[in-house]
Amino acid sequence: MGQVARAALAWITAHREDFALGDDALDRDGRVDTSWKPLGELARVCGSIRARTAPTDPLHSRAGNLLAFAWAQTGHGELFPRLQRLEPFATYPLEVYAAFAAAGLRHTGYERDAARVARTRGWRLTEQDPTRHLGVLCAERSTGMSRPGQPQPALRRTWLGGLPEPWTFERDAGYALTHVIFHLTDWGRTPDGVPPDLAAYLTDWLPPWLDTCLDSAMWDLSCELLAVAASLPRPPDPALLHDSWTRLAAAQSASGAIPEEGPRASQDADHDATDPARDFLSCYHSTLMAAFAATLTLGQGASA
Repeated sequence: MGQVARAALAWITAHREDFALGDDALDRDGRVDTSWKPLGELARVCGSIRARTAPTDPLHSRAGNLLAFAWAQTGHGELFPRLQRLEPFATYPLEVYAAFAAAGLRHTGYERDAARVARTRGWRLTEQDPTRHLGVLCAERSTGMSRPGQPQPALRRTWLGGLPEPWTFERDAGYALTHVIFHLTDWGRTPDGVPPDLAAYLTDWLPPWLDTCLDSAMWDLSCELLAVAASLPRPPDPALLHDSWTRLAAAQSASGAIPEEGPRASQDADHDATDPARDFLSCYHSTLMAAFAATLTLGQGASA
């Protein structure tokens, strides 16, 4: 899995400019999902990788360089106050900013303005699905705007927090549960943040869910589930982890990219012609998640 992480970050580095914010980054009708969202995900994953690796680890320096690039794209935070003025009640600027704040990159002017808006009833009554609401609460906490007594009730309104029947697991539920764990653990920085009942539930049911996703070539969700596995107090069976990482490595192209879904790279007759790296948007997230999950797993003491 160490090789998976190294190859994934090498691909991300080679495609760094694809994460750059375009001229439309501040447009009211701009495409947030293809501009701010990828940049925020780059910052979030690289900040966590840097936090979970030793300074002597090549992954640490590479992640640090990518994090610095992402921060520079925001004008070292200067774009966030401008976003705040343009869309004062949008939550995505705070969610993206929180990824930088968690890594120690802060802009006091933006935090002051965001805190002012967060005190309004309009902000606190914004309707969101439970998992997104939990994420916003965690973003507020990262910037010193915590709401007393809120996180636990919000957690119990999520799919995972309700401990649902395991056979109701499907794609949307899978992505919801992984992000609940990411929020609770501050993206791998505080692995003791998972409540005992959720940890026990996931210890029982994560292995079959992961196996199902791997069988279905759902590589992106598989990577996220592997990151969750590495966030539990008791890791899954080592044989399961070894098999999962072997299957995931087979889906990684020679360039280091991993498609969100689809055939394993090793099964392609013409590997170079079908390299998923040709389509940034179809593989950047799964490639980031592979590096993130591998780093957490290695930090948990699993063998590479």
